[in-house]
Amino acid sequence: MIEKIHWLGHDTFKIEGELLIFTDPYQLKRKDSADLVLITHEHFDHCSTEDVRKLIAPKTIVVAPADCVSKLGGKVKTVKVGDSFSVGRVKIEAVPAYNVNKQFHPKKNGWVGYVITTEGARVYLAGDTDRIPEMKNLGNIDIALLPVSGTYVMTAREAAEAALQDIKPTIAVPMHYGSVVGGPQDAEEFRKLLEGKIQVVIKPLE
Repeated sequence: MIEKIHWLGHDTFKIEGELLIFTDPYQLKRKDSADLVLITHEHFDHCSTEDVRKLIAPKTIVVAPADCVSKLGGKVKTVKVGDSFSVGRVKIEAVPAYNVNKQFHPKKNGWVGYVITTEGARVYLAGDTDRIPEMKNLGNIDIALLPVSGTYVMTAREAAEAALQDIKPTIAVPMHYGSVVGGPQDAEEFRKLLEGKIQVVIKPLE
């Protein structure tokens, strides 16, 4: 499954499989025709109307928390923490994402990450979050896409601790660097901290 996950920068992934899924599209270089667009929260670098429009086709389902809907316009499936639904054989679960030691992403806002079950794999898109207790309850994560830049989200060290002690994925992929904040050194630190413990795949920018 990991070879079907493409990093387009920041928190934007293109996930191929039973459906074509995009997450938090931002500064897209090209148009596409998505089956699902998953948005974690309403910040400009995650809920970008301009970029979502590049992915819209008649079949496209856009999924987002309620406070993104007014920004996006059009038809949006609203989700809150704890919601789950299926599109064909793909299951989507909305899980908590928030800060515990900073105020950029308050828990009260109800912003989300997602667990995507596709082609027999459970892929966790953490969203903009710190290491939070709910990560222990995700269960059986095959691939974890984790922010590593610090400032607005977990640092590389915090993300490594979350992966090792809470999430325990088979594979971890760093994200949330190289665009708004953070750089390749954060991804590399994350990899080194988990070396010999959890496989880390640093995706090339596509």
